[in-house]
Amino acid sequence: MSTIDPTIFRSYDIRGIVDQDLTEAAVERIGLAYGTLAIGRGAKRLTVGQDCRDSSPRLFRALVRGLTATGIHVLDVGTVATPMQYFSIPHFGADGGVQITGSHNPPEYNGLKLTLLGESLFGEDIQEIGRRAAALDSAFSLEKYLGYKPATPGTVEVADVITPYARYMAENIQLGPRKLKVVLDGGNGTAGPFAVPIFRSLGMEVVPLFCDMDATFPNHHPDPTVEKNLVDLRRVVAAEQADLGIAFDGDGDRIGVIDENGGILWGDQLMILFSRAVLKERPGAAIVAEVKCSKTLYDDIAAHGGQGIMWKTGHSLIKGKMKEVKAELAGEMSGHIFFKHRYFGFDDATYAGLRLAELLSRGPLPLSSLLDGVPHTFTTPELRLDCPEKLKFKLVDAMIHHFKQLGHDVIDVDGARVTFPDGWGLVRSSNTQPILVLRFEAETEARLHEIRGYVEGEIAKVRATLGG
Repeated sequence: MSTIDPTIFRSYDIRGIVDQDLTEAAVERIGLAYGTLAIGRGAKRLTVGQDCRDSSPRLFRALVRGLTATGIHVLDVGTVATPMQYFSIPHFGADGGVQITGSHNPPEYNGLKLTLLGESLFGEDIQEIGRRAAALDSAFSLEKYLGYKPATPGTVEVADVITPYARYMAENIQLGPRKLKVVLDGGNGTAGPFAVPIFRSLGMEVVPLFCDMDATFPNHHPDPTVEKNLVDLRRVVAAEQADLGIAFDGDGDRIGVIDENGGILWGDQLMILFSRAVLKERPGAAIVAEVKCSKTLYDDIAAHGGQGIMWKTGHSLIKGKMKEVKAELAGEMSGHIFFKHRYFGFDDATYAGLRLAELLSRGPLPLSSLLDGVPHTFTTPELRLDCPEKLKFKLVDAMIHHFKQLGHDVIDVDGARVTFPDGWGLVRSSNTQPILVLRFEAETEARLHEIRGYVEGEIAKVRATLGG
């Protein structure tokens, strides 16, 4: 058999360009590899969903050929948003599952997100699947990993997750007396067609925008953390005099939000609103947020009696930390919001949007005023600095040591977050690209530039000592 490209096995998922490095043959072997891993851990039934990309149906068929060859029984939940596939696992009592999705990547990409026994697979588990996929070229290999040769292949059963998912949302969300008008920007991804009827079923007036599935993404790229992708949503919110606008990424696990004036609420700002609501019902709850989030979030959680826990970037890592500390809520700047409170602990943009509508509907105030009282700070977006793969982790480790030697207070849960009395600067290594990720926050714009200049200068000094 042809070799399998090892670069498709990433930190949090399996991803590549279709027919170039993510071929049907590769995906079938991934099905074999994942199937042997799943069976070895006691799994028997897996749900499999797919997004709306043109390549997804054939990659689905290839994956299922591999899974069923190992004896796995597959529940085919169809073309659904990623959180709907996640939902299908507990709903059907399955042992895990796979979502075939390219998320917000360009149309030529596709990939697989894997879950097993209540955990998102990442890191070493993804690499183990890669090693098995490279080795699984014969029935002997199947017996090697399974300990036996399956007497009969597994079965495939079509299962409806759309109906129970919509029903769960309608029963879980309790809107207040205020009637809301909401613009939903599906970005032509997979979430929009399912979100629109759910919002409407709860009594909201919904204005759909780009909610037909079209994985060529003809209107804008479906990444709601990029401001230029929110231009149309801003325009329609203003024209419709809507109470808020919600944007989904390509597979529906990340959310973007626009207030009635066109202002963007970033991930850490949404987390302030959600954490306040959760803490009213769960006093003292643990709430996890990634290392790039504003200090104002952690301060606000503490001010409302919660336990704010700073953690590593990455949806799989966040989910793991949530389980460890029994957190009720977690979130990232990228728009991944994880509700364990009244939900299942996975990232679901439709559910997060409904929870935002719920809290907004219970009072008369506009969305733009709900963050009044939160101190205003000056921040940079994520800044990216090219750094060779072989150097990036070594350099970040050196920066942690360097800043500590200089006497700074350094939070090192994920890179070096160097704290100052009036701000902070972060340098961390990307888990998916040959880059360093930087972010800065300060109480004044002038101080923001000072902190950024200082940290970037120290990075350059240390990098020079490492020959980078």
